[in-house]
Amino acid sequence: MSDASSHVDVDLRGVKDFTANPYPYYEKLRAAGPVHTIRTDEFERIWLVVGYDEGRAALADQRLGKEWQGLVDRPEGNDPIFANMLELDAPHHTRLRKLVTREFTARRVEALRPRVQQITDELLDAMVPAGRADLVDALAFPLPMTVICELIGVPDLDRNTFRRLSNGVVIPSTPEQEGEAVAAMGAYLAELIEDKRCSPGDDLMSALVRARDEEGDGLSPDELVGMAFLLLVAGHETTVNLISNGVRALLHHPDQLAALRADFGLIDGAVEEMLRYDGPVETATFRFPREPVEIGQRVVPAGEPVLISLAGADRDPGRYPEPDRFDIRRDAQGHLAFGHGLHFCLGAPLARMEGRIAIRTLLERCPRLALDVDAGEPDWLPGMLIRGVRELPVRW
Repeated sequence: MSDASSHVDVDLRGVKDFTANPYPYYEKLRAAGPVHTIRTDEFERIWLVVGYDEGRAALADQRLGKEWQGLVDRPEGNDPIFANMLELDAPHHTRLRKLVTREFTARRVEALRPRVQQITDELLDAMVPAGRADLVDALAFPLPMTVICELIGVPDLDRNTFRRLSNGVVIPSTPEQEGEAVAAMGAYLAELIEDKRCSPGDDLMSALVRARDEEGDGLSPDELVGMAFLLLVAGHETTVNLISNGVRALLHHPDQLAALRADFGLIDGAVEEMLRYDGPVETATFRFPREPVEIGQRVVPAGEPVLISLAGADRDPGRYPEPDRFDIRRDAQGHLAFGHGLHFCLGAPLARMEGRIAIRTLLERCPRLALDVDAGEPDWLPGMLIRGVRELPVRW
């Protein structure tokens, strides 16, 4: 097979059931090899890594850069929201990450536990009397959104507007919608930052406005917008779908739900298995080889887009025996749901804590929790980045 040809191994355009359940497709691909070329509605050819060992290595391989400017045409161009750590390589990434890492230490996150529990309790106080709810709207979205807004210092953020813009950027329906959402998001965040500059407080965004690195350099206006975007979007999107995917997995596996109810000491391991089994991020964001790179015995040409399937890697039987079995007692350590290497998710400890508190408290407060069978088929989020549903109707 000539890697320099325009040939692709799999054409995913128009494959109706891939979004709802991509795992059988990843299984077939993985059986044929750890790396494949695919075609999607957006790209003529993408290199997709589906093996665990190859995916983990690729996530840490700094020959695979994140900076796409000059390589890929995007309708939104070089908008300030892309001046963020996720889109940058060292040394720029290193400088920005250092400025914010101190806010996400284990000690800082643990100090948030009482407030996370309080927010969860208040949301459930409002939800439980109704007897049924959309769990995404009632708990999975407002919990992490409230936490990250308070941490950053924008508690009065217009949540509905931000959610709409965030969805437009992260899970757009069309390239045009993405471009419009990106422009609107950049303007919205620039205004937030200006307000914070004029009225600083004891919060993360005020600290970032004042922050200086060892050389005395602060964040540029574009870098502030990019940092605000990353913290707000990554600070809630992953946890929304960790909670909703995790609850859905439990409800589809009554034996595992019963085991967790019988022993909430299993909650930490249960959340790790939820992340492995059906995590909130299906594929890591694009990487681009700076030079030809061999991955899984295939040579990826310089500049061609590479996607690492976190979902595919975490179902690799070479790493996890019987990978399609949901088992909350499994040792799921080492999963790639939060990535690996330089770009490992900064907020992973916070997401884990929010997930554990939300799911345990929900099960304690709703002992008869079940999927609402009258709700119809799930409405899955489009695209290959975020894995989840728009709504999760439940009753108790």
